[in-house]
Amino acid sequence: MRQRIRPEGQRMSARATTVAAAQTGRPEGPDAHAAVRIEHVSAWYGTRQAIDDVTLGIPPHTVTAIIGPSGCGKSTLIRCVDRMHEVTPGARVEGTVRLGEVDLYAPGSDPVLVRSMVGMVFQKPNPFPTMSVYDNVAAGPRLRGERVSRGDLDDLVERNLRRAALWDEVKGKLGRSGATLSGGQQQRLCIARALATDPAVLLMDEPCSALDPIATYRIEELIRELAAEVTIVIVTHNMQQASRVSEWTAFMLAGDDGIGRLVELDRTEQIFTKPSDPRTEAYITGRFG
Repeated sequence: MRQRIRPEGQRMSARATTVAAAQTGRPEGPDAHAAVRIEHVSAWYGTRQAIDDVTLGIPPHTVTAIIGPSGCGKSTLIRCVDRMHEVTPGARVEGTVRLGEVDLYAPGSDPVLVRSMVGMVFQKPNPFPTMSVYDNVAAGPRLRGERVSRGDLDDLVERNLRRAALWDEVKGKLGRSGATLSGGQQQRLCIARALATDPAVLLMDEPCSALDPIATYRIEELIRELAAEVTIVIVTHNMQQASRVSEWTAFMLAGDDGIGRLVELDRTEQIFTKPSDPRTEAYITGRFG
């Protein structure tokens, strides 16, 4: 995997202070450090380029939504953050992703360790079907080879099922397969599994697209609650959902060349009421996409 770092500031917008602050990873307020800095990231699938020169900062302990039409590179971008993109044969990334001051693509960086620091929840619930509810949550620490006593493991499983608002529903079913739960419960189990490694960042790729409205409401409530503990980035096609759960919103769009680029990033209220780019307004108002 090859890296390229381009001169900083070349694609920085000179608009409102809040936007410039967000794009450089320096949000308003006392905490001036982004949880994640994505710097000039481009990604390919073989010879096909998917995203180009994306730079943005993700403020800590917030929910940032990434919106845009299908094929604009939203999922590819977050897969670059937790180094899942490189799992695809022929895929490559250029640029830098930092978690705090840690360069996640530095030479010698361990992708497995990166994925424990940056959790991922996918579009469809994917609990390990041959594992119990208990073992699904315990899987992360076990796979990392951690030596944990049974009592400590019990505490870890309960703590993270509680964090995922699932404990009261499954505490009598811990020995059952995770696949026996309802769709919404399975997705919360996957969230509990991701939280069990104590990630600094939780990425969510359309986590409610396969769920009914009631399960979606539960997940959205959970996202808002978890933002107090962990930085969350959610990819969503549902603009109402983005407006409900996020504090910041990034809009991506693919050009005529089919390559996705960041159009703008701003406070969610600003994006949905007075975006700076006419392409954002056209998408928000349903004129395309």
